[in-house]
Amino acid sequence: MHLLEQRIREEGVVKKGNVLKVDSFLNHRIDIRLLDAIGEEFHRLFSDAGVTKIVTIEASGISVAVMAARYFDVPVVFAKKSKTAQLDSDVYSARIHSFTHNNDYTAIISRKYLSSEDTVLVIDDFLANGEAVRGLREILREAGATLAGVGIVIEKGFQGGGDRLRAEGVHVESLALVDSMNAETGEISFR
Repeated sequence: MHLLEQRIREEGVVKKGNVLKVDSFLNHRIDIRLLDAIGEEFHRLFSDAGVTKIVTIEASGISVAVMAARYFDVPVVFAKKSKTAQLDSDVYSARIHSFTHNNDYTAIISRKYLSSEDTVLVIDDFLANGEAVRGLREILREAGATLAGVGIVIEKGFQGGGDRLRAEGVHVESLALVDSMNAETGEISFR
């Protein structure tokens, strides 16, 4: 997606440790017009997949998932990273390692919001090592739901998560696939 790559080149900041900051338009301050175009593109890519729900993980994936859900006209279910008093005790869960935060957490989805009747599109803002998607796939398997595919805004292709998922037969569509980044020069190259 040319518009997205342009914004990453103009506003993305490469940090040490293979971190790409895009908080000026994607996950802190949100450019609604760009997100609308992203949602429309995910719909174009997965419109024939029979999607009944979109699933993501809190927090940065929620805005992207909601914009895509407008085009699919389906609900969004997001996995919580911690159990709250309002959440039922009957949940699906998976342990996930976060590359961004370098910690482990348990993703939780209430069983009443996901079932074997669902065909799910997983959407997230970033794909690095693929751990978030792995955890969500585990939850979908436990629920008996069908995975329609995975929509990623920015994939860091050099970290291999997307390649592993594709090798496992998962339909992954990344709107911007970063091939390399250089923290010293700030240079970002795309596939």
